Amino acid sequence: MLEPTIPIITTLAEYQTRFWVEIGLEMRRRGREARFLSFDSRSNEMLAAAGLDYVDATSSACEAALGDKDAFEVCQDFGVERLNFWLTHEKFAFGIRDSEALIRKLAGSLLVADKAIASMPKGSRLKMLQELGGFLSVIGSHFAALHHDIPSLLLEPSFFRGRLLFLSGDIQALKLEDSASEPASAEVLAYLEDTLARSAIVIPEKDRHQYTTAFRKVVNFRNARRLIQKLIDKHLLGKEQEFGHIGSHVSSHARMILASRKLSKLYTPISQLDSFVYYPLHVPGDMALTLRSPEYLDQEALIDYICRVTPPGVAIAVKEHPAMIGAMGAEPLEKLKRRYDHFHLIPPSTNNFDVLRRADAIVTVNSKSGAEAGLLGQRVIVLGDAFYRNAPFSLPVERMADLGPALASVLDGTAPAAPQLNVQDYFAALWNETLAGELYVCDHANIERFVDSIITSLD
Repeated sequence: MLEPTIPIITTLAEYQTRFWVEIGLEMRRRGREARFLSFDSRSNEMLAAAGLDYVDATSSACEAALGDKDAFEVCQDFGVERLNFWLTHEKFAFGIRDSEALIRKLAGSLLVADKAIASMPKGSRLKMLQELGGFLSVIGSHFAALHHDIPSLLLEPSFFRGRLLFLSGDIQALKLEDSASEPASAEVLAYLEDTLARSAIVIPEKDRHQYTTAFRKVVNFRNARRLIQKLIDKHLLGKEQEFGHIGSHVSSHARMILASRKLSKLYTPISQLDSFVYYPLHVPGDMALTLRSPEYLDQEALIDYICRVTPPGVAIAVKEHPAMIGAMGAEPLEKLKRRYDHFHLIPPSTNNFDVLRRADAIVTVNSKSGAEAGLLGQRVIVLGDAFYRNAPFSLPVERMADLGPALASVLDGTAPAAPQLNVQDYFAALWNETLAGELYVCDHANIERFVDSIITSLD
């Protein structure tokens, strides 16, 4: 009989580790073990206090592992190519320009993850398990696993509330063919009907606190207490933090507050728009753009192009992501507003389903809005690496030059007919690719569901 597969689970911050400790203890109660790769000092302490097996992967541990080795050669040895590409997310997230420092960080992460793998008992069946992300700690752990021919599972919140995708192999989005179809179960039908009845957008529980105004996101007791704790940990206690770029984080949120106040004067309610094309603004710098669809990272340029190729008499409506109001800054959107009289910014508080129902066409890179539009029976023009790119309701565009004709065909009704397939059955097939659980939600019922899903993904 084969020994059970052991997951090596990465954790990058205290809020994550609080959850993973509960997962590790529940697995132990079921006779299963996990090893943790911890990139945060507080997380080390929490894992040690819980008696769970972990490897220190803080910045000092990564630097010690690298020593005087050539960081570029280390990355090459592990098969990491296109280095500048993999550095992109961290550069945008933290405003870091020093490529050499980032390559050293990636190389250190590779070596520490390699150490964690090599220190496991000989013959152990292993899988790397971590939240999908673009940070170099995650990228290094991912490539270290692949270097050892160990499956790397990346956990991504799915289109369905309370369910996850366990992606294996690479960071690209799951792809279902347009012919994918499963008879929709009563559970799936109830979920879809409830979603449409309530116009309920998908918000992972771990991100729910982000869905508020830029001001309330910064000025609240929870964040003030957390900021003070992080400052004390970093500057007084010398704790190492993966997300320790505190000044960058504070200044970016301050800019979001100022931008949101400027942009509030530009909003146009959708009730004032007749025919319009809808582009849901993606979170600037999100890995869905930086690593999955990097050619569309410059959203100002993309919106500008949409404005130029849309037929006359049709407005362009853009709505900021409700979790990151002001993140793009006021200047790019003000510039577009001055340049194009048919460009409109919709209030971010507007329910996404209300916008989708009124839109004459939807253009998206890979936003979940595209799948929500498909659920409503809309045709969606898809530019990037989206899980619904090959869905029956999607009209994928291969080149930017094809966007104008695609828009015209959707607006005048001459777009190629979608495959004859029950959309509910397509979403049922997608549902069957997911497993139950919410990341970083510590209530007992979720922990049990999550461990069930982990064991399913391992075995």
